[in-house]
Amino acid sequence: MSIANNNIKVLVVDDSALMRKMIPMIISTDERIQVVGTAMDGEYALKKIESLQPDVITLDVDMPRMDGLAALKVIVRDFGIPVILVSSITKKGAATALKGLELGAFDFVTKPNDAISLHISEIACELIEKIKAAAGCRMPKIPKPSSAGFKQPQQKPVLPNSPAEIVVAVGISTGGPQALAEILPSIPGDFPAGIVIVQHMPEGFTEFFAKRLDASCQIRVAEAGNGSLISPGTAFIAPGGSHLRVKKSSFGLVTVLSKSPPVSGHRPSVSVLFNSVAEEIGRGAIGVIMTGMGDDGVEGLARIKANGGIALAQDEETSVIYGMPRVAVERGCVDTVLGLHDIVPEILNIVDRRSAKAASLLSA
Repeated sequence: MSIANNNIKVLVVDDSALMRKMIPMIISTDERIQVVGTAMDGEYALKKIESLQPDVITLDVDMPRMDGLAALKVIVRDFGIPVILVSSITKKGAATALKGLELGAFDFVTKPNDAISLHISEIACELIEKIKAAAGCRMPKIPKPSSAGFKQPQQKPVLPNSPAEIVVAVGISTGGPQALAEILPSIPGDFPAGIVIVQHMPEGFTEFFAKRLDASCQIRVAEAGNGSLISPGTAFIAPGGSHLRVKKSSFGLVTVLSKSPPVSGHRPSVSVLFNSVAEEIGRGAIGVIMTGMGDDGVEGLARIKANGGIALAQDEETSVIYGMPRVAVERGCVDTVLGLHDIVPEILNIVDRRSAKAASLLSA
């Protein structure tokens, strides 16, 4: 996307007159952002797009007449403009935001319930950062799902509740929900390793996200708790607002949650997870850093590689934002760079080789 005069033109869509005043006010504090217009609902927004030609649209999801999801479908189909959803921090808001990501939204921010108290200013930095990222993004050239939404798979296989010897640790941010919904369903239910995931997402959203993934996957997917056993064929997602670590116990590897300060500006932080995986698992670790802004996870991925594990990164072509993987590649802490749909086959190959090697050592 080419941004004229280095300015990012933004159209703000919200049915609240207060929000139509406050959002432009807070994002215009950045000299690169120019709010070119506002609209009170989806219908007005669609009428203004051609004349205003915005580079990015912020879109409320709950509006009369034409709501955010209905407008999003048209914007994605007819205009290809990056959309940042503005969602309430409720179960309904979480469901709608995740549905919006499935439909092609770039990302979302959560709207404070009490905007009149000026708490809206708390999201200013996040919204400005995501507007800039959206304006500079190149949508990935990856195959679209054959039909929208999550599919219910066949019944999951019954696996022994035994500890995993190999653990795949995934760090992902902007573009992550779409990417995970693409690749996790391709992992077989009898996958002989455990999976732990940090997806940058607010508190209250990750539980719902994990349940939606679980419904579409052959493996089991759940939000991590304190002391959850990391077993084969199971993926745990870090809860929003909590760091996720792994730790050896008498039962095997378990998950540990904490509210310690944010790392790299995030809680959960990918680096916190990766560092613990490197220390506790060593050669049995596979680290995967995927689409997202910034450099969270890079330090931890380097430690996984240094401790004998395998370090993988998503490529630029299929990343919504080639930030975290790019930094990892530039710092030389990646073994292999892969397209989105090559990541799972590579993981399966690595796990098969390591499982076969372990079996041969036991029989020797």
